[in-house]
Amino acid sequence: MTRWMYACLVAGLALSPMGASAQDSPLTIRETDAAFEDVVADLQDAIVNRGYVVDYHGRIGDMLARTADDVGAAKALYRNAEFMQFCSATVSRKAMEADLENIGFCPYVLFVYEAETVPGTVRVGFRRLPAGDGRDEVNLLLEEIVDETTGD
Repeated sequence: MTRWMYACLVAGLALSPMGASAQDSPLTIRETDAAFEDVVADLQDAIVNRGYVVDYHGRIGDMLARTADDVGAAKALYRNAEFMQFCSATVSRKAMEADLENIGFCPYVLFVYEAETVPGTVRVGFRRLPAGDGRDEVNLLLEEIVDETTGD
C-alpha cells in the first residue's frame, strides 16, 4: 500500500460526521459496542459470505502508531483502525457500463475503528459514492454490509 493511499484513507476517516451533521458527511457510519476484533471478523464475513474477496486488509492504526514519532504526533487517535477493500464483478460492471468513469470508485473500501477518546464504541462505515449512474447499487451493497456487521 502506498503512502498516498494511506493518506487518502486517513483523510477520509478524518471527515467523520462527529463535527458535521450526518446529512452533510460523505461517510455512512454505524456504531456498535461489540469487541473490535469481533467487528473486524464480522465485517470480513459480511464481505466474503457474499462471494467477494477481500483484496487488501489495511491496518491504519498500526501504521499511525508506527510512524507517530516520525511525524511528531502528540496524541493517539485510534485504539484500533483498519480497512478492507474489495470489488464486485457484477455490481462494478453495472456501474461501469452506466458510466466508464465509475472505474474511479473501485475498489470499495469499508473501515472500522475504535477512537482513543471513545473506547468500547466501534464505528464501521464507508465513503458514499455520488448518487446515480450505476453508483446507487454500490452504495446499497456497502450499506448492507455495514448494517450486517453492526447488527443494524
